[in-house]
Amino acid sequence: MSTKIRGRAYVVGDSIDTDQIIPAEHLGLVPTIPGERRQLGSFALSGLPTAAYPSRLVEPGQSSSAHTIVIAGKNFGCGSSREHAPIALGAAGVRAVVAESFARIFFRNCMATGEVYPLESQVRLCTWINTGDEIEIDLEAEQIMRCATEVCCRLRPPGEVVQVVGAGGLFAYARDADLIPARSYFQ
Repeated sequence: MSTKIRGRAYVVGDSIDTDQIIPAEHLGLVPTIPGERRQLGSFALSGLPTAAYPSRLVEPGQSSSAHTIVIAGKNFGCGSSREHAPIALGAAGVRAVVAESFARIFFRNCMATGEVYPLESQVRLCTWINTGDEIEIDLEAEQIMRCATEVCCRLRPPGEVVQVVGAGGLFAYARDADLIPARSYFQ
């Protein structure tokens, strides 16, 4: 598993809720059906107000994003407990969300699905990183770097998040660790 994630940032502010991450009208899409999963990706963060966020995570007519890292403020993923939120981000090509803090349910859904790394910053990144900036996250060193300036900031220690998400989610991690049988109903 690579310990580095590099890509363009998409920056949002505080209290981005699950309705903004994936609007309720798209919850009928089934993530286990490949075509519907791609559609979910095309709608990721489409609930953001266009006045505040004129550029979209996923451009109209596209199913994936040029942005692989979302930078956020406080309380990212608040709202309802929809697992479609991290799945939509992952389907759009997002590999990590770095926020000051997360809603617990979004954080747990990231762990359960293995879609995106939920990483907490120690400083308010959304005020000095801009949408489109090239960013590198080093999971092993627990830091994030803005590539143009080579300025690094520490991330809060992610604990088992890296292993669980890296394995592909909670069930995959549990199978790899021999905590559940290799063959199960959810395989």
